[in-house]
Amino acid sequence: MPELTTEDDRAGADDASRLAREVGPPVPPSPRDKPFLVRFYGSAVGKKSVMALTGIMLLGFVLVHMIGNLKIYLGASHLNEYGEWLRMIGEPALPRTVFLWLLRIGLIGAFAFHIHSAYSLTRMNQRARPVKYQSHREYVAANFASRTMRWTGIIVGLFIIFHLADLTWGFANPDFVRGSVYANAIHSFSRVPVAIIYIVANIALGIHIFHGSWSMFQSLGLNNPRFNIWRRYFAVGFAALITVGNVSMPLMVVTGVVK
Repeated sequence: MPELTTEDDRAGADDASRLAREVGPPVPPSPRDKPFLVRFYGSAVGKKSVMALTGIMLLGFVLVHMIGNLKIYLGASHLNEYGEWLRMIGEPALPRTVFLWLLRIGLIGAFAFHIHSAYSLTRMNQRARPVKYQSHREYVAANFASRTMRWTGIIVGLFIIFHLADLTWGFANPDFVRGSVYANAIHSFSRVPVAIIYIVANIALGIHIFHGSWSMFQSLGLNNPRFNIWRRYFAVGFAALITVGNVSMPLMVVTGVVK
């Protein structure tokens, strides 16, 4: 086979270069389209929507959970009957406690998506603005609740684990008796350190709820200057209701008002 000369090499290179200019850069194969929900959640708008919707679900649960627990003021029979009713929901169509576990799984999913969407939005904002705001005015303009959302969220998350260990699983409560809701609550709240944990955690929950219930309307696109005052009234009222209701129970027990 004859060897190519320098002129042949140069000519071949010129031909290849001209062909590349005419054809253009290679087109990469188009990736398979992801499902709509996956693509939607990958956007900032999708994450804000998911965070708002899961926030509404969690707010509803917190309200119903507090109303049920306030039966502690009606006495042991009322609170214990309420606990038994929760375990019986869906009978006889569903076996005992199945509906309760389905509800728990749904809440765990909502909680997980709420955390992930909040974390992902924070990371997206950090990548979009790697240099933080340097103006002290910007920091002062943001209210305390918005500045502490991350930390109140962490406090609430850790508190949920402790709360389950204390009054659902029982291994954090030495006097725990399965099915005895009233006695378990009284024994738990009678311990001063535990009562303090519940009070501090529910104050953090109230702060988190205040900013979350205010901003969820904006995340869903329901933001109008004419209605902002009502958004604020709702945020303050709902957060105050949950905080006062939840804090009152350990406070009344640890002080001996409820025995």
